[in-house]
Amino acid sequence: MTEPRYTGENVAVVIPALNEELRIRGVVQEALAQCRTVIVIDDGSDDGTVAAIADLPVTLLRHRQRMGKGASLRDGFAEAIRQGKAGVVTMDGDGQHSGLDIPRLIAAANRHPDCLVNGARLRRRSQQPLYRRIGNDFGDWGISWGCGYRIRDTQSGQRFYPARACALDDIPGEDFVYEAQMLISCARELGLGVVSVPIEARYKSVHSGESFRRSHFRPLRDLWRITSHVASRIWAYGEFAGEYRRTRANPPRIDDVDGVLGQAHPQPVAPR
Repeated sequence: MTEPRYTGENVAVVIPALNEELRIRGVVQEALAQCRTVIVIDDGSDDGTVAAIADLPVTLLRHRQRMGKGASLRDGFAEAIRQGKAGVVTMDGDGQHSGLDIPRLIAAANRHPDCLVNGARLRRRSQQPLYRRIGNDFGDWGISWGCGYRIRDTQSGQRFYPARACALDDIPGEDFVYEAQMLISCARELGLGVVSVPIEARYKSVHSGESFRRSHFRPLRDLWRITSHVASRIWAYGEFAGEYRRTRANPPRIDDVDGVLGQAHPQPVAPR
């Protein structure tokens, strides 16, 4: 039997963090349970984020002042490459993502070596706040156009990137624009596809027993930034109408081999 290319030993988890004192410790502990290497980038936090994980075995990178999520991901990717990792799983520091989904992303990456793996918030999607669902659908429409194929949940922060994607060093855009451009650059420059693995994100409005900080994502501001950036990229590629027809002809790729879309809760799967 062929050994898997990606495992919990050679994949790093990269976690950007800005004022995540409330949930960061639990997030890091969940990640460490799945992967040996966890890289946390503190983006100029002024709360107890760093103190909350001071005793945990992580690689901690710190920005003296806030530089944005894009800069944090760039630094995390660079550190993972420096450590010789074969790939990276990203997840947010606010507790929205579950560490139990990490091995599912890694397993999908082994099944689809030509793809970036996107953790798509498709499970129990009706419980996602309405304004987020509308914003996600609009973002999917535009960012998919930039990639040349349709993608589900293009704004997800939980993804698997192979090392060659992490090594791209000319990705324009900051904050949440950076993650949108990563999809486009991986498609256009590396010829990678995107396959989506269903995950369930955790929200305060759904899980009232848990506390979450207010999201850093501001729908009007950030969707405008993403939309204007993606529109400029599509315009630069030319053949506006032809690109749109090509995109619509390539439906989203969904990897749900363990059938979690029909489960009440995801089942833990250990990395192989």
